[in-house]
Amino acid sequence: MPLAIALVVAEGELDSESARPLQEGLERAATDHDAIVLEASGVTFADSSFLNLLLRINQAAPLRIAAASAPVRRLLEVTGAGQILRVHPSVDAAREALSRDE
Repeated sequence: MPLAIALVVAEGELDSESARPLQEGLERAATDHDAIVLEASGVTFADSSFLNLLLRINQAAPLRIAAASAPVRRLLEVTGAGQILRVHPSVDAAREALSRDE
Protein backbone atom coordinates (compact mmCIF):
# COMPACT_ATOMS: atom_id res chain seq x y z
CA MET A 1 0.00 0.00 0.00
CA PRO A 2 1.43 3.45 -0.86
CA LEU A 3 2.48 5.78 1.92
CA ALA A 4 0.17 8.60 2.95
CA ILE A 5 2.51 11.56 2.55
CA ALA A 6 1.60 15.03 3.83
CA LEU A 7 2.92 18.11 2.06
CA VAL A 8 3.53 21.06 4.38
CA VAL A 9 4.76 24.42 3.05
CA ALA A 10 6.93 26.68 5.21
CA GLU A 11 7.36 30.37 4.41
CA GLY A 12 8.82 33.53 5.90
CA GLU A 13 10.86 33.98 9.05
CA LEU A 14 10.69 30.99 11.37
CA ASP A 15 11.79 31.46 14.95
CA SER A 16 10.36 30.72 18.38
CA GLU A 17 7.83 33.53 18.03
CA SER A 18 6.56 32.81 14.53
CA ALA A 19 6.80 29.04 14.05
CA ARG A 20 3.69 28.03 16.05
CA PRO A 21 1.39 27.57 12.99
CA LEU A 22 4.09 25.50 11.26
CA GLN A 23 4.58 23.44 14.42
CA GLU A 24 0.86 22.72 14.65
CA GLY A 25 0.69 21.77 10.97
CA LEU A 26 3.69 19.45 11.20
CA GLU A 27 2.41 17.81 14.39
CA ARG A 28 -0.99 17.22 12.77
CA ALA A 29 0.69 15.82 9.66
CA ALA A 30 2.85 13.47 11.77
CA THR A 31 -0.26 12.17 13.50
CA ASP A 32 -2.39 11.76 10.37
CA HIS A 33 0.16 10.60 7.76
CA ASP A 34 2.92 8.03 7.30
CA ALA A 35 5.51 10.63 6.23
CA ILE A 36 5.95 14.37 5.63
CA VAL A 37 7.50 16.49 2.90
CA LEU A 38 8.30 20.02 4.02
CA GLU A 39 8.56 22.44 1.09
CA ALA A 40 10.97 25.09 2.39
CA SER A 41 11.83 27.29 -0.60
CA GLY A 42 10.01 30.28 0.92
CA VAL A 43 11.82 30.30 4.27
CA THR A 44 13.73 33.60 4.57
CA PHE A 45 15.10 33.05 8.10
CA ALA A 46 15.34 29.98 10.32
CA ASP A 47 16.82 29.69 13.80
CA SER A 48 17.53 26.90 16.27
CA SER A 49 13.88 26.64 17.32
CA PHE A 50 12.96 25.82 13.71
CA LEU A 51 15.74 23.23 13.61
CA ASN A 52 14.58 21.74 16.91
CA LEU A 53 11.05 21.47 15.49
CA LEU A 54 12.30 19.63 12.41
CA LEU A 55 14.34 17.18 14.49
CA ARG A 56 11.40 16.46 16.80
CA ILE A 57 9.00 15.93 13.90
CA ASN A 58 11.50 13.64 12.17
CA GLN A 59 11.35 11.39 15.24
CA ALA A 60 7.55 11.24 15.02
CA ALA A 61 7.33 10.54 11.27
CA PRO A 62 9.81 10.36 8.40
CA LEU A 63 10.44 13.96 7.29
CA ARG A 64 11.99 15.05 4.02
CA ILE A 65 12.84 18.66 3.24
CA ALA A 66 12.21 19.78 -0.33
CA ALA A 67 13.61 22.80 -2.16
CA ALA A 68 15.34 24.20 0.93
CA SER A 69 16.06 27.91 0.78
CA ALA A 70 19.58 29.25 1.36
CA PRO A 71 18.88 30.05 5.05
CA VAL A 72 17.59 26.52 5.67
CA ARG A 73 20.51 24.91 3.85
CA ARG A 74 22.94 27.07 5.82
CA LEU A 75 21.33 26.15 9.16
CA LEU A 76 21.51 22.44 8.33
CA GLU A 77 25.11 22.76 7.17
CA VAL A 78 26.40 24.81 10.12
CA THR A 79 24.74 22.59 12.72
CA GLY A 80 25.47 19.27 11.03
CA ALA A 81 21.76 18.47 11.03
CA GLY A 82 21.99 17.87 7.30
CA GLN A 83 23.47 14.50 8.27
CA ILE A 84 20.19 13.60 9.99
CA LEU A 85 17.53 15.44 7.98
CA ARG A 86 17.29 14.47 4.33
CA VAL A 87 17.08 17.32 1.82
CA HIS A 88 15.87 16.95 -1.77
CA PRO A 89 15.84 19.41 -4.67
CA SER A 90 12.07 19.21 -5.20
CA VAL A 91 8.82 17.97 -3.71
CA ASP A 92 8.66 15.23 -6.34
CA ALA A 93 12.19 14.05 -5.50
CA ALA A 94 11.34 13.97 -1.79
CA ARG A 95 8.15 11.99 -2.42
CA GLU A 96 10.01 9.51 -4.63
CA ALA A 97 12.70 9.04 -1.97
CA LEU A 98 10.06 8.34 0.67
CA SER A 99 8.34 5.83 -1.58
CA ARG A 100 11.65 4.03 -2.18
CA ASP A 101 12.43 3.98 1.57
CA GLU A 102 9.07 2.34 2.29
